[in-house]
Amino acid sequence: MSATAKLLKDLGWQVTGSDDNFYPPVSTYLKNSGINYFTGYSKKNIPKKADLIVIGKHAKLVPEKNKEVKAAFESGVTIKSFAQVLGDLSKNNKNIVVAGNYGKSTCAAILAWCLEYVGKKPSYFIGAIPQTPFSSSHIGKGKIFVLEGDEYPSSNWDNKSKFLHYHPDHILLTSLAHDHINIFKTIGDYRKPFKKLINALSDNGTIVACADGEGVIDTLKKLGRKAVFYGLKNKVKWGVANIKYSKTTSFDILKNEKVIVRLRTGLLGTHNIENILGVSALLLTLDLISPKQLVDAIKNFRAIHRRLDKKSEKTQIPFYEGFGSSYDKARSAIAAMRLHFPNRKLIVVFEPHTFSWQNRQALHWYNDVFDKVDKVLIYKPPAKQKLTEDQLGLKEILHRVRKTSPEAVGFTSPEEGLKLLERNINNNSVVLILTSGGFDGIIEPTAQLLESKFPKP
Repeated sequence: MSATAKLLKDLGWQVTGSDDNFYPPVSTYLKNSGINYFTGYSKKNIPKKADLIVIGKHAKLVPEKNKEVKAAFESGVTIKSFAQVLGDLSKNNKNIVVAGNYGKSTCAAILAWCLEYVGKKPSYFIGAIPQTPFSSSHIGKGKIFVLEGDEYPSSNWDNKSKFLHYHPDHILLTSLAHDHINIFKTIGDYRKPFKKLINALSDNGTIVACADGEGVIDTLKKLGRKAVFYGLKNKVKWGVANIKYSKTTSFDILKNEKVIVRLRTGLLGTHNIENILGVSALLLTLDLISPKQLVDAIKNFRAIHRRLDKKSEKTQIPFYEGFGSSYDKARSAIAAMRLHFPNRKLIVVFEPHTFSWQNRQALHWYNDVFDKVDKVLIYKPPAKQKLTEDQLGLKEILHRVRKTSPEAVGFTSPEEGLKLLERNINNNSVVLILTSGGFDGIIEPTAQLLESKFPKP
């Protein structure tokens, strides 16, 4: 929503907005973009002469529960989802849609950055707050529009997946592992909108797909669609070799098993090498960048906020935040930390923020998600609604985690969590925060704690 607001403001619209909670990095992004917002919902938040009202997808955003939404529908003003707005804004461009159950924010950011770096002047929409490029959305003067494509429903009145509004000319597809189980009950349900997205692509369009991504090869085969495949495990057209992990990781990009270029990146983890490979395969296949330009662009790309970005440079304790919205995302973040800090004590501070982490259908996620962690501190699930028999409480989550990761402790307030962390860290620790929410503001005081107790010399 914030990225869409920024696009509209760039096009000359006057934009205001409201939500029941704002926290960094989005609150900071809105302030820096000069977009005014209201905390809390009220019909008074809607300007008297509004031309367009954009409503997000959330259980609270229905007329029966929300006075502002009720007033919006009674106003007679045009109402759209942000996906519909993006579809309108991008319909006359050459659209590259990045889709999949993980990696799409990072891939979209790398793609937009590379195109911007070589002067293609792209438009772009990224569902996260990047450091490079310098904004999550932008209207450029070029013809290319990079769109992070989300499979989630567009709004409470439109069950069409968001990316089905985006008119794809090319698709970058990462993985089709089952996600959003509150919406897509079965893996077949989950893959249906992806099939529609792929079928919306013309025969002249290019699909660049991860051969290692769950369900990708099988789905494309069933649809009879050809693709340019990349991967780290399978022998496909685009691969990598000679990986050297360090503070700056380096690796070769292979095309048909021949070295095309050697890249260097400050991003952590094998999954980010896969992300860079996918973007490289697409850019080089479409001849949008030269190998030499790719080297410079990737070298200067920085991790997007909340995707294993370093939270402080003032402490000797490495402190990162990962986006822990699903099992795959949490596992890849933990694997990256273990890969880059193999000899340090890994402490994970985790908030089961999403519906999936709180749902009994996903209880098995807790069986091994933390098996490479030395200590995990687990926050109570957000009190979004009254607990049902399908929802998990902190006690049950801890019980399941302790079956395989005995070093698991729960806490119910940020203050309690900080005290737990202080008791468990030492000079040889590394700290990873995993959440997809605000975590009740724990990140900044955690940085302050680490900076005061373990200052960088």
